[in-house]
Amino acid sequence: MSSSLPDNPYILYSDGKGNIFEDTSLYAVGRSGWDALPVPAEDWIALPSGGSLYELPGRRGIGIDVETGQMRLCEKGWAVAAFIPPAYTGLYLAAYETLPDAPTLPLFCYTAVGWLEGQFYTPVVRIEQDIRQEAAGYDNDLIHQGVGAALQAFPHNRLVKHLAEKCCLTYHCPAARNFFIGRWECPVPSSPACNANCIGCISFQPEEENIVSTQDRLDFRPTKEEIVEFTVPHLQTAPFPIVSFGQGCEGEPLLMWETIRNAIVEIRKHTPNGSININTNGSRPAAVKALCEAGLNSIRVSTNSARKHVYEPYYRPNNYVFEDILESLRIVRSYGGWASINYFVFPGMTDSVEEYEALRKLIIDTGLSMIQWRNFNIDPDWYLGKIGIHDTGEALGIKQLMSLIREEFPNLKFGYFNPPAERISGSYEEDFAHS
Repeated sequence: MSSSLPDNPYILYSDGKGNIFEDTSLYAVGRSGWDALPVPAEDWIALPSGGSLYELPGRRGIGIDVETGQMRLCEKGWAVAAFIPPAYTGLYLAAYETLPDAPTLPLFCYTAVGWLEGQFYTPVVRIEQDIRQEAAGYDNDLIHQGVGAALQAFPHNRLVKHLAEKCCLTYHCPAARNFFIGRWECPVPSSPACNANCIGCISFQPEEENIVSTQDRLDFRPTKEEIVEFTVPHLQTAPFPIVSFGQGCEGEPLLMWETIRNAIVEIRKHTPNGSININTNGSRPAAVKALCEAGLNSIRVSTNSARKHVYEPYYRPNNYVFEDILESLRIVRSYGGWASINYFVFPGMTDSVEEYEALRKLIIDTGLSMIQWRNFNIDPDWYLGKIGIHDTGEALGIKQLMSLIREEFPNLKFGYFNPPAERISGSYEEDFAHS
């Protein structure tokens, strides 16, 4: 649904027991930076399939009183937020006031949500037409058959076992599930170690923190042979195939660059098919250069900001600096490869005027190919406090930011996923979306 609503949706609240209700005395609002503000009616769309709702304990939702037009708290229960499925980017965070004893929220995204005429609504845009992680596209019987077949075909491969038992069956990783169905992007975790200490790391949190990682990190170093054994058949047989080093269940793949380089060389001895990608923090430009020389096709560098003083307090890098990630992007482009950033979208920060200017400079300086506009999975208050941001400055709005970037850089692609070789070459759009 993309047309304007007849009215603003109503705020939601939770009773703390798993039940969610609407409060028809308050209209739902959104949050940008530290501020609650009205959401334009045209920005609300029906909650996409695969979305879910979260109770926010210790937090009171903020809404607009339908009688007075003034903002006030919903005192009936805890605030509620939406988790947005892949391919959609949130425009506003959930708006709430945090009580003094509120627990830190787990590592998920917290998008504004409301209720109107029997339907949940949320302010998001579909940024990617690719259907590769649509909830409706997964058949559990096929996935389990694929897991069984792969474990039988590669009985001694620790990496296939990890992808099957942890990624696919425990964490329901969309990429791992696709691999076991034999399609699209194949994840290749490769590094148990990391050279950053990201505040919102999903695979490792220090004991002194009061949040837990959402998944366990890979605990072994795969060999070249283990990588090649299952990636070559995938590239040879899957539609629109990609193999991607660097996943949420591991550390930094560039720390294993020699193994990855050797695997790429061996893979390319067997097949020219598909795209070889690395998802990385971009911390080691020399390693990226070696991978490009071996046959790496694309890179996706994760960042919460195009500004060094916002990036480094979040990533807390060891033995690298912000400038290194820019150099890694430049190197891939110099070899004719595809360079994306995995851009963590935080309304009020990402669309600040200062960030917009920094993003423009990054695009120009690196020759960037694509921005993947990803929802930031983190407690908003906790994040801003951790990186010491007390005033986010003037915000353009996420939609306005996207519009300005599109206008100035018409060849820059927007999306949510790593594109296959067919898309990079420009020979597909709709075909892939319906394959």
